[in-house]
Amino acid sequence: MSGAVPGPDGRLRCPWGVSAEDYLAYHDEEWGRPVHGDDALYERLCLEAFQSGLSWITILRRREGFRSAFAGFRIAAVAEYDATDAARLLEDPGIIRNRAKIEATLANAKVLAGWAPGELDALIWSYAPEAGRPAPASLAEVPAVTEESTALSKALKKAGIRFVGPTTAYALMQACGLVNDHLEDCAAR
Repeated sequence: MSGAVPGPDGRLRCPWGVSAEDYLAYHDEEWGRPVHGDDALYERLCLEAFQSGLSWITILRRREGFRSAFAGFRIAAVAEYDATDAARLLEDPGIIRNRAKIEATLANAKVLAGWAPGELDALIWSYAPEAGRPAPASLAEVPAVTEESTALSKALKKAGIRFVGPTTAYALMQACGLVNDHLEDCAAR
């Protein structure tokens, strides 16, 4: 596995960050940056679940479609969705039309609507590992699962959240800045 590679501007980046034009801004401006707020974290949790079994570029290219379909991922709004909305979502070409993932997104909103403000944020961030972990030198050093992601997955499942295994939980941790898996030579680090 390779280390950081030059992007179109000559700056070194994680290889995946320059593998497609759509990835460049996401890599440089979003991935690995701290995300807070229940609705923002709910969005990332949902998108990571939809990504399961697919490439992230598929989700990234449909993100605006997802936002439109799921009321901007406002938990309170999605919690009000009913069977008619679920049927509409299964016909929406702007999203991934996977029944299990759609049902999980709606069910998770209903669960989270009963939580106190900030509770999802606090729960997720309580699993951030201690600072000081060495930066990965290559993609081979980036894990897919960690003890923390396994524990976060278990805690979310225990709370009634669906479609969040340890690998999905770790992808969430990476995307939301709980861990910094930009390679050691990456300019975004």
